[in-house]
Amino acid sequence: MVEPVCGWRGDWRRGGPGWFAERVRVLVTGAFGFVGTAVVERLTAAGHEVRALTSRPADSATRAGSFERAGSATEVEVVHGDVRDPEAMRRAVDGMDGVCHLAALAKVREARERAKEYWGINHGGAVTVAEAAALEARKRDTAMRFVLASSGAVYGQPALQPIPENLPFQSTNDYGETKHAAEQGVLGIPKDDRFGAVVLRLFNVAGAAGGRTGDPDTIIPKTLAVARGEVPSLEINGDGEAVRDFVHVADVARAFELALGHAEPDRRAVFNVGATGARVLDVVRAVREVTGREVRVEHLPSRGEARMLLADTRKIRSELDWVPQRSDLRIIIADAWAANGGAAVT
Repeated sequence: MVEPVCGWRGDWRRGGPGWFAERVRVLVTGAFGFVGTAVVERLTAAGHEVRALTSRPADSATRAGSFERAGSATEVEVVHGDVRDPEAMRRAVDGMDGVCHLAALAKVREARERAKEYWGINHGGAVTVAEAAALEARKRDTAMRFVLASSGAVYGQPALQPIPENLPFQSTNDYGETKHAAEQGVLGIPKDDRFGAVVLRLFNVAGAAGGRTGDPDTIIPKTLAVARGEVPSLEINGDGEAVRDFVHVADVARAFELALGHAEPDRRAVFNVGATGARVLDVVRAVREVTGREVRVEHLPSRGEARMLLADTRKIRSELDWVPQRSDLRIIIADAWAANGGAAVT
């Protein structure tokens, strides 16, 4: 069990950002993924204790060292466990004040082929971690703040743009269904004056954190791979006019920090996290401008992709005072380019 932090006497039942004025203890699942790395860095840079959960077998010291090299202000405790294992998750949340749950499988096109695994981890894992956190709060008679990473995929391809949080669920893919089920499971934890939960529906997270640049199969990393000469051309489905919502991973990490402060006991809330709308062709042009490299494009037949998917972020801006700082498209691309050793054109 993690020992209580000396001198911490925060009142968790007050809510708001004040609870973060002192050092707190947070479990981050999926801590060595793209977004998880940024969240850990954000929390530790502020001086908080982080327990980083991973299911990947590796030397703990090496993994903790990756955060130290990234500038974390406090030591990171690394633990190993499967989010589907109730006993392992009870040990993981022992002594924690909050949880950022990011562990998930996130390949939209493989979700149907690996349906059992996706449902087991994305839905079953989220519920298992949330139930363990709620049990820990009851056991210690204290508050527990829980933030779940979800996805804009839960909205499917709605006509209404930008997309508000209260739009009825209408996912058109298996991945979105697993994430919606995870939301329902976490938000459905019975209220007991202890457990609070916030869901963050992330749109297209990009940029760089801890040397990582996200899923290589997404549009910005793929376009940068062409600029580096690793891939001969960028294949674009359709005419490239489709608009997507991009947000820098550093701004996403800030959203998690604010969401922890918002997740006071018995609160249930959902927020979109997006920032910059851009066409696929805008991404190509920005990559050319930032890198000074040519990006060859090959157009393929459309697969029926939505013409526009944009997040309505008025709620998170108003209620959490979240304002993206690094989500300009050129900044996102420049950070991702630099993470792989590239120098931006000035």
